[in-house]
Amino acid sequence: MNIPNLRSPYEKVGGLYHFGRMLDKIRLHAEGKLPEDYVPNLGIGFDGQCIRFLRVHYADVVERVKAGGTDEEVFAWCCLHGHQPTEWETTVWNAFMGKRGWNDEASARLRERVAAYPAFAGKKIETFFDLIEAEEDRL
Repeated sequence: MNIPNLRSPYEKVGGLYHFGRMLDKIRLHAEGKLPEDYVPNLGIGFDGQCIRFLRVHYADVVERVKAGGTDEEVFAWCCLHGHQPTEWETTVWNAFMGKRGWNDEASARLRERVAAYPAFAGKKIETFFDLIEAEEDRL
């Protein structure tokens, strides 16, 4: 399903995959526009990994997003109150996130999720980002 104003996890903010998507989900949830099946995973999963990587608390990021500002301003706030990733850390983060589910301990879970959707038959889904792209009609 296409969800207006919810970007691909591949789009970067602050050089990081997924961060902008997390902000989109926070904003959409605050506006009552985030699909209900997305709500239980707010702040966990990839959001949780992103929060831990930046060493901030999800509830604090939610409050900062609700206070307004651009994605870049929220990212700067996270870096100020948590951790400013180095160029190397950003490279490793993006490589890890972009390949999650491909030949790692999450591969079996990915295969199970893909198999649960007959509409995905024949689509090349090798990572969780691919699955998200397929679920949101971008693949």
